[in-house]
Amino acid sequence: MMDLSRRHREDEIMDQPGLDAIEHQAALSGLGRVNWWSRTAGQIWSFLEKLRRERKLNHFRVLDLACGGGDVTLALARRARSAGIPLTVHGWDRSTTAVAYATERSERAGLQNVEFFERDVLNDPIEQSYDVIACTLFLHHLEQDQVESLLRKMSAAKQAVIVDDLCRSRFGYLLAWFGTRILTRSPVVHTDGPLSVRAAFTTDEIEVMAKSAGLEGARIRRHWPERFSLTWVQP
Repeated sequence: MMDLSRRHREDEIMDQPGLDAIEHQAALSGLGRVNWWSRTAGQIWSFLEKLRRERKLNHFRVLDLACGGGDVTLALARRARSAGIPLTVHGWDRSTTAVAYATERSERAGLQNVEFFERDVLNDPIEQSYDVIACTLFLHHLEQDQVESLLRKMSAAKQAVIVDDLCRSRFGYLLAWFGTRILTRSPVVHTDGPLSVRAAFTTDEIEVMAKSAGLEGARIRRHWPERFSLTWVQP
């Protein structure tokens, strides 16, 4: 087993601008199955529901950064519709292919409370109109200074920030290697999955970056399957 005591980040295939659109869509579909199995959206939804009750929010707006194929974004919109909760959710991603794929899925589902935009989450400003800003499975693509900058930008949320991502560990690496091969036939996902774990952070590393970004009092916890959740609520 390789040494995972230190982070090792490589550009993933999904990050390449020249990736064939059909291969990209197949990878997004495969990642959708991984996200469903990992119950990523459930982690975000539980936090939103708790926040809504505690702060007595009626209609509120959520921004999902680096949303990819829109798995989490769409799941939140569906849950809100089923629960009769007035929620608007926007997804941002820099990939034209991903935004088109996510938009088509939302139209097929008949969801009126979700919209996707082609945006560079690292460089485009985030308006201070969102109650909650979320980000899942994106931090491991970034350098440490970029993570801190993004977390600082996310603090523009009126109510709260939530981040969900991979933990760097041997068990996480094994889960990624075997899990991607069980859940999808996409060779892109087979390659990128283990690379993502090697590039991921530990909870101690995330805690240091959150403090550096000004998210004092952020709560970080590990959960299945070898993920961490960071939540920060505006005072």
